[in-house]
Amino acid sequence: MTSMRISQLAERSGVPATTLRFYESAGLLSADRTPAGYRMYGEDAVDRLAFIGAAKHLGLALEEIGELVGVWEAGACRDVKADLRPRISARLAEAESRAAELAAFTASLRGALAHLDALPDRAGRCDPGCGFLAPGAGSAARGSSAPGPASPGAAAVSGEAAVSGGSRGGQPVDVVLSPGRRAAEREAERWRAAPVACSLGGDGLRERTDRWREAVAGATRTDVPEGLRLTLPVDQVARIAELAAAEQACCPFFDFRLHLDGPYLHLEVRAPADGGALLTDLFGSAG
Repeated sequence: MTSMRISQLAERSGVPATTLRFYESAGLLSADRTPAGYRMYGEDAVDRLAFIGAAKHLGLALEEIGELVGVWEAGACRDVKADLRPRISARLAEAESRAAELAAFTASLRGALAHLDALPDRAGRCDPGCGFLAPGAGSAARGSSAPGPASPGAAAVSGEAAVSGGSRGGQPVDVVLSPGRRAAEREAERWRAAPVACSLGGDGLRERTDRWREAVAGATRTDVPEGLRLTLPVDQVARIAELAAAEQACCPFFDFRLHLDGPYLHLEVRAPADGGALLTDLFGSAG
């Protein structure tokens, strides 16, 4: 049986060595060891990684992939089909919901910009009479802690997404795009538990990287705990929100938070410690 070192398997499969080590620690991939301690993989590892990659492209969580790999190893295709179908149906429902939320969120932001552009340029200080927020947004901000359906865009932008804008007594007014504090806290932990691996590769990865670099070109960068804050013109918000939603679909270990601050958009991007290098590769550093 053919044996490969980790570098050879990475080249054959297109999966980075760092991700292969993570898969091993997560129980998705096994390796023999040479007397010198080098990892050695059989030919079956290539097929296993292709299966894991296909499952990741479907948006399955790491725990689900582990369960599915167990069914796949048993060798009965019909069992894999029976196990996979409800998982795909659930992801499809989530994707359709997120697409609708993002579309509604984008439309509301465009309306807010149009409303903002229509306001007169007053020489005095802003006050509630300015109508700084788009119609209805002020009441959403005041009632964000009340029970009710989630505001548009919560799941599409990030696990703990919030968009802030306007002011009250000189302080930002937060419009929380989530169904409640407890739900937001649960969502916030999702990115921490996600595997530090990206399902994109080759041309797709290069295209996404180029889009991000173009979108954040000229941004002011500031370090924040576990990540980076990029400050951009507010008219970039729809573009950034779309990119952030797409990024989480393939790299769920990134956490995105958007904050509208008058003419500025503050984008905060966080990643677990193991993903710090990938975050810097994609967005640069504050220095």
